[in-house]
Amino acid sequence: MNICLVTPAPAGSRTGNRTTALRWARLLEDLGHETRIAVDYAGEDVDVMVALHAWRSAASIARFHALYPDRPLIVALTGTDLYRDLERHKDAVLRAFDQADVLIGLHDLVADALPERYRDKLAVIHQSAQPASATVAKRDDRFEVVVVGHLRDEKDPLLTAAAASLLPARSRLAVVHLGRAHTPEWAARAHAEMARNPRYEWLGEVSGPEVGAWLSRARLMVLTSVMEGGANVISEAIVAGLPVLSSRIDGSVGLLGRDYPGYFRIGDTKALADLLERAETAPSFLPGLLRHGADQAPKFAVAQEREQWKRVLERAVDANLARAEL
Repeated sequence: MNICLVTPAPAGSRTGNRTTALRWARLLEDLGHETRIAVDYAGEDVDVMVALHAWRSAASIARFHALYPDRPLIVALTGTDLYRDLERHKDAVLRAFDQADVLIGLHDLVADALPERYRDKLAVIHQSAQPASATVAKRDDRFEVVVVGHLRDEKDPLLTAAAASLLPARSRLAVVHLGRAHTPEWAARAHAEMARNPRYEWLGEVSGPEVGAWLSRARLMVLTSVMEGGANVISEAIVAGLPVLSSRIDGSVGLLGRDYPGYFRIGDTKALADLLERAETAPSFLPGLLRHGADQAPKFAVAQEREQWKRVLERAVDANLARAEL
């Protein structure tokens, strides 16, 4: 099939949406389909549309549905779709849900966020990751913690830095933050944090291989988001054998499991500081996180994601045919 994969993230972007689109294009091509990535759908004659982001891709979704109502339409749901735009832009988001044959969720609790009438359209795809081709030695002189995420409100990006500043003087913990500032104000805040907090270093946006090197080198990764659709960096960390601390949000619990011991309340600086201190000083804590992560690792295999996509395409074709017969 000829597939148009729409994402609001432009070529060259290192956002999660673009990274996901590139990986999905490769997987779909592995399955024998011709796939083109576009920021907007311009009316091309294609067999299937896959749209990342119900709200931000709403115009493309509507255009394809109007031109080809008898062709499969798949909409992948992001964190902002589920946990912000479903309330802020309800009519447009629900219209995209209505037009879709299949809705893709990226974690196991997505159904809880969907209106009940759309849950029978839902399919879950777990984003995969591959182990890094080379490992980087961990430093002995400091306990390096990596934060991977762009600086924007949804990520609460400076929470780990604030938590690190609460640790006792004896701590060797150092926070390394990878990600682009979405506004000059966020860049200024990161620079100010570095100036007053010797435990925090912001490296800005880096390449995929550099992210992989830090996932290999660090002793811990922290995700502080207030909302996520199912962060691929969690699967990358788990596959890399890197323990994770995360805010207790559905997008993380739906990947790591309800009984994962590395959660803290959203925005709770003190709770995160306590977990960071345990990670650095309690010998059994990090191995425990690793054991829980290893239990989830099989669902982040590339072959698993490819097979899930095969089933989603088959389901979209069947659903579209069934709808055409109504």
